[in-house]
Amino acid sequence: MEFTISLSLVFATLIGLIVGLVLGVFFARSKESADDGIDNAELVSTNRVLEERLSNQQSQYEAQLKLLQDAKQSLSQEFENLANRIFEDKQAKFSAQSKEALEVSLSPLRRDIGDFRKQVETVYDKENADRNKLVGQISELQKQTLQISADAVSLANALRGDNKAQGNWGEFVLEKLLEDSGLTKGREYDTQVALKDEGGKRRNPDVIIHLPEGRDIIIDAKVSLVDYERYFHANDDEIKQQCLKQHLASLGAHIKGLSVKDYESLEGVNSLDFVLIFIPVEAAFMVALDRAPEIMRDAYDRGIILVSPSTLMVTLRTIKNLWRYADQNRNAQVIANKAGALYDQFVRYVEALDDVGRHLDKGKEAWDTAHKRLVSGKGNLVRRTEELKTLGAKAKKSLPDNVVSIANQNTQLPDSSGLADESET
Repeated sequence: MEFTISLSLVFATLIGLIVGLVLGVFFARSKESADDGIDNAELVSTNRVLEERLSNQQSQYEAQLKLLQDAKQSLSQEFENLANRIFEDKQAKFSAQSKEALEVSLSPLRRDIGDFRKQVETVYDKENADRNKLVGQISELQKQTLQISADAVSLANALRGDNKAQGNWGEFVLEKLLEDSGLTKGREYDTQVALKDEGGKRRNPDVIIHLPEGRDIIIDAKVSLVDYERYFHANDDEIKQQCLKQHLASLGAHIKGLSVKDYESLEGVNSLDFVLIFIPVEAAFMVALDRAPEIMRDAYDRGIILVSPSTLMVTLRTIKNLWRYADQNRNAQVIANKAGALYDQFVRYVEALDDVGRHLDKGKEAWDTAHKRLVSGKGNLVRRTEELKTLGAKAKKSLPDNVVSIANQNTQLPDSSGLADESET
């Protein structure tokens, strides 16, 4: 648009110049004709010449105008082509710059996405492995659950009619209570110890608990609970009462049988005057205590005490405290003995330290004497060896200047005629 306006201005300027030139010539000729008295024929001739000249100039103008129009069209085409090339170059540069900027911006994102994909794959693989492992563990847990269920059914069936199985189960519960109480097996209690009575008959108490004073407590866990199990599951009141009587009678018979064994007189056992009968089921103990309290008195008269898991745990914890107090007392005596020995050793250390001080004082005196003979005293070795060097003795090394200065502080080196005869201090 600016190029078109420039061409119009040029064209208008040329037209103005031509018209001005023609009018100037015309008026000049008219003035000259008037002044000189030229006639009209001459003016017509002049006018014709001017018209021809104007016609020629008009033709030239049209030719120039056509040339300008052609130039304008050519310049417009060139400008359009140049604009297109500039736009294409700018677009190419912009595309390259945009691609580079996108590459710079997207490269970290691409790297992060790659890392995230790797992490996701790793987590997926790990979760898949854990899932497979969990499936295996669940399968194994199912097998163990089925086995436990089967064992529980077998145990329940055994407890219903097998006195030996009931005894083993009672011993298991008893040993679990001993472990939970904090007592140490082999030191504070023993299980299934083989002993003999006065007649030489073999006896195997279930548990022997040792007390700090050297006394022992025997626990028996062989109690039959078959009748109690029937009493517990019976629906008829009459059958229930009959089973309860049988359960109480079984306990009474076990108490009498245990009192005959006379565990407290076994060789190798310093037992107290009573034996504990452990009833592993709390409810069986409570129902016996509630319905037949005389059983407890009869058992106590025979030197036997009935205990349940709760009452036995209290007893075991009390025994554990007795052991702890005994250990503390024994440790206190050991500490007192060690403290006395430590005090005696400390006294010997103080004496030895005083002896070291006395020897250090003697060593300091000996060091002072040696130092005087070497450096600071009259006739010291340093000064005399320096005299030898002054007299011409060849040596590769020299004594430190500060040592020589101290040696010569109160004395003068002799001349080269000979050594000074000086005594040591």
